[in-house]
Amino acid sequence: MLRIDLVAVGTRAPDWVAAGVDEYATRMRGHCRFSVTEVKTANRNKPRSTQQYQDEEAVSLLAATDPSARIIALDLSGKPWSTEKLAQNLDNWSRDTNHYQFLIGGPDGLSERCLAAARDRFSLSNLTFPHFLVRVLLAEQIYRALMINANHPYHK
Repeated sequence: MLRIDLVAVGTRAPDWVAAGVDEYATRMRGHCRFSVTEVKTANRNKPRSTQQYQDEEAVSLLAATDPSARIIALDLSGKPWSTEKLAQNLDNWSRDTNHYQFLIGGPDGLSERCLAAARDRFSLSNLTFPHFLVRVLLAEQIYRALMINANHPYHK
């Protein structure tokens, strides 16, 4: 069965974020095994550079990835895919693996190390979103892409 994981920085998501992600995870049950793996945000009480925060989070993010999975980094420098393109990508990638992991950075985004580890870079928008909100937006878009591939009317 298809496995899709969000590997995300941040361990104390607001209740509304958890509820939104859970809603789409429930809807996806018949189509894939969907999960969220959370890693700790770097301690920002210590005055350090943005790169140092990103690098600290990268260690945990990359430790949570599966070497056999296709890694997709969410990043402003990524390509903006339409929902139809995401659906097409999910379908095309299934020829290589049935496990996809989407990396979501923390307040400062992803480190260069995470971006280098990813096979693809995806931008949800030119807008900047709070990293917890990205979980809900991405879960909905993955659900929508799966429904397109299943010829379900949800997308219309």
